[in-house]
This record gives sequence, structure tokens and C-alpha cells, in this order.
Amino acid sequence: MNLQAYLDRIGYRGAQRPDHSVLIALQRTHVCAVPFENLDVQLGRPLSTAAEEAYEKIVEKKRGGWCYEQNGLFGWALQQIGFDVTRVAAAVMRQDRGDASLANHLCLLVAAPGSSTRYLVDVGFGGSMLEPIELLQGEHTHAPFRLGLESLDDGYWRFWEDIGDGKFSYDFRAEPANEAALQAKCASLQSDPSSIFVMNLVAQLRSREQHMVLRGRILHVASADGIARQTLESADEIVATLATKFGLDLPEVGGLWPKIAARHEEILRTKSEFKQR
Repeated sequence: MNLQAYLDRIGYRGAQRPDHSVLIALQRTHVCAVPFENLDVQLGRPLSTAAEEAYEKIVEKKRGGWCYEQNGLFGWALQQIGFDVTRVAAAVMRQDRGDASLANHLCLLVAAPGSSTRYLVDVGFGGSMLEPIELLQGEHTHAPFRLGLESLDDGYWRFWEDIGDGKFSYDFRAEPANEAALQAKCASLQSDPSSIFVMNLVAQLRSREQHMVLRGRILHVASADGIARQTLESADEIVATLATKFGLDLPEVGGLWPKIAARHEEILRTKSEFKQR
């Protein structure tokens, strides 16, 4: 890795030493600079869990990425600076999805050299976590989110986030990931027709006090004032929104408009049928 090229990509100009203050600054800078996005999945371009490939995409091509890419790259950069980094396989919404969710998320446990204090670090969960969270039970405010960590009875930890519409979570054991399981789930999430990443276009990016999500045709902007929603009306509008709000210049995404529009109508129809029951 060319560490300086990565730091330039995220706009970081601070110290390069493995201590807590630097870890906070790096995470804050990364999540405000690099969007979470699944556009390659939507475009049928294969992705892997290799940090080298994430570097090429995010640093050299100025793209975003999903958890396997973002946390893979961030963990590699932290190791270059001197942090102790453990890649951890997590399970998003395990309480509902059971073992089928295992390894569907990559997060990190990070410590300064010689320190017993470990932090949950995650730049690949859509940008809710603005800074590291010590591996202890507790609740935190990373506006506009509330976040928390819980120790579960079965040996797992649960990280949860809430932006005002209910908790969204993942469970993990504080141990090194099974890399083969991560690779298998990474492949499945971009090929299985039932995968949310296959079904829906998603881009997310936060600032210090605001969080933006483009999911299909709907742009959500969350802040202390609540959540504002806008429905996009054309392929050109989606391409322009990705470029101006998320820094993603991908005109070819316009070709996905028929699929995006059809998925939008399917969701509306499903909601209508549910209400009528």
C-alpha cells in the first residue's frame, strides 16, 4: 500500500502514529470521505475480500465500496501506521436471520501496540459509526445516530444503530474471522437473487452531523431535524445525484434505471398488499 495515497484519498493531514486520538481522526475522516456503495454489484462486476483490490478501487479509482472493501482497506492502512488490527466476521440481524447471516459483514477490532483496550472500528456499515467504540457495553451518540454495544449470553457482542426508525444491528465474536467464510459470503451477496445488494442500488455517505442514503429511487437525508425524503424521477437524476452528493461519477448506472424503477414499484405494491391484510 502507498499509505500517503490512501491518506490523500480521505483527506487526512494529521499525525501518523498508533494512538487513540489518531484512530478517532482517521475513522472520522474516512467515513466522511468514502461512500458506502454497491454499484459494482448492480453492474455485475465481481468483487472480492482482497484489500489490494479495495485499494485499487477506492484509492486509485476514487470509488466507494461495501464492508469487505472499506473495512479491509481501513484495517490495512491502520496496520501500516502500527495499530494491532483483527478482522472480525459479523452477522447482520442475526436475531432474525440466524446462521444464514454469519460472515455477511466485516468489521475490525483495533488496539494500540501493547494496550489491552480494544475498540470496535467500522467504516463499512453505511457510515453510522463516526468514531471507534471501546469494546464495552454502553450507548453512544454519533449524531444523527444512537449507537450501542451489548454483551450477549451466547458469547457474541451486538452492535446496534438507531436513526429514529428502530434498531439495526450485527452480532460478532471478538475473535479473528474465518476468511474462507467471509469470501464465500462475499460471493453469495453479489450473486444470490435474494440478496439485498442484488435487489437494491444503495449509496450512503455521512458528514459530521448528517447522513445521506440513496436506496433505489429514494434519497434520504437524516439530521437533527429528522429525515427528509426525495423520490428521483429519471436515470439522469440518479446519475447526477450519485455524482454531486456522493462523488461517484458513473454514467453507466443510468442503464440500471428500468431495474430500479421496477424494484420501486414492487416495494410499493408489497407495502400496499401488507396494509390491506
